[in-house]
Amino acid sequence: MSAMFVTRTLRALVMFAGLLAAQAHAGERTLETRYGPLTLNGEVKRVVTLYEGALDSSVAVGITPVGAVATRGGDGVAGYIQQQVENVAMVATTRETNLEAVIALQPDLILASSTLPEEQYRLLSAVAPTLVPDVEYYQPDTWKNEALAYARALGREARMKRVLAGLDERAEGLQQRVQRQLPEQDRQAVLARWMPQGALMMSTRLFSTSLLAAAGFDVQDGGIVKAGRPHSSPLSLENLSLMDEDWIFMATLNEDGRAAMAAAESSPAFARLSAVARNRVMPVDGQVWTSASGPLAAGVILDDIERILEQAEN
Repeated sequence: MSAMFVTRTLRALVMFAGLLAAQAHAGERTLETRYGPLTLNGEVKRVVTLYEGALDSSVAVGITPVGAVATRGGDGVAGYIQQQVENVAMVATTRETNLEAVIALQPDLILASSTLPEEQYRLLSAVAPTLVPDVEYYQPDTWKNEALAYARALGREARMKRVLAGLDERAEGLQQRVQRQLPEQDRQAVLARWMPQGALMMSTRLFSTSLLAAAGFDVQDGGIVKAGRPHSSPLSLENLSLMDEDWIFMATLNEDGRAAMAAAESSPAFARLSAVARNRVMPVDGQVWTSASGPLAAGVILDDIERILEQAEN
């Protein structure tokens, strides 16, 4: 935790001391969380989400948060969800939470990432009840378990279960299409993110790669992503062949990434990739594929996969 965060924390907690008010109680539910049981009473109305998956899940069950975290590589929420949360306040980046901004919103519930350190959890929970889901990292169902935990806290678990069931049904339909359309030896895929430093190979255990696998692709990581890590170190142009599978889903986060990738595309190393020769380097939105999480982002990713299959068929 940075010194800046501590300073802001102490100042902000003092500011908040006079703002806490009694909450209406209309029923009680207790959730098991990473840092112990969390009991909530009544309907929550002012929700702050400090994780993109929490923002996505809240909107998916019909609740618009008052505060949220900026997407990776940007200064606002990801483009796919902007219209649904036009007035949400930015209170955090992926690296740091502005506790003063959180307090100013007077939340009655904070939904945080399952990776939030306990020290930050203690500070945030002094502001409002804070949910840190107790889920196992980097598993195919991690994002679903997180979404259900957030929905449970919001009192809308049944609605989330219906949303997830719809996504499962859609992924199964795409899997059947992939199996019909692509020979088994033509389904290997990688997800890479192009940064100014070079390409990052993404883990096969992420939210988006788990959806690719659910849709029938054989997802690879070049054997270079270490366990428990979301991606590799940047690849040099000489090592680009590590990501040369049947399909390359290529994500960029912002203009800097897109400019760097455009420059690399003219290099001999990039041109030598067999996926390039087969016109199978598929550009995708990195804010959705490599930063977001949640059922609405899952729907966007399945849209992309369906579009790509249609392009391949024509």
